[in-house]
Amino acid sequence: MGRYFTLDQAQKSLGQVEPIVRRIKSLHQEFREAEAEIQDVTQKVMVSGGMRVDLGSMAAYKRRRDASGGQLRQSIESLQEIGCLLKDFETGLVDFPTQFRGEEVYLCWKLGAKGICFWHGIDEGFGGRKKIDREFLDHHSGE
Repeated sequence: MGRYFTLDQAQKSLGQVEPIVRRIKSLHQEFREAEAEIQDVTQKVMVSGGMRVDLGSMAAYKRRRDASGGQLRQSIESLQEIGCLLKDFETGLVDFPTQFRGEEVYLCWKLGAKGICFWHGIDEGFGGRKKIDREFLDHHSGE
């Protein structure tokens, strides 16, 4: 793992992280819509045994899908350069590696939340999150 955050460092990075996550969510939706259009045309061709396809529209769907996919990859890489991990495209769930009592855990943030209020073990996921309390604050560390 590259970087460990203190809670304060992770909170401060949200100003940079949040717009990237919003962009990722939008690009992911755009990618899915373009891919759905391509699949819809492909399915119609298969079901009908062949039909005339508007090649211009199909090319536009593919360009849109490929462009949004490329921008999506770049945005995810931007998050990784900051040191956090995107866990869910749909909800904008992001984890920030930290250490608690010498073990790697994650500070957990979700798009729309005012700040980081939860943490969880690396194998627990969102469902195993715990409220950040005094014990956590006293025994967690970053870089």
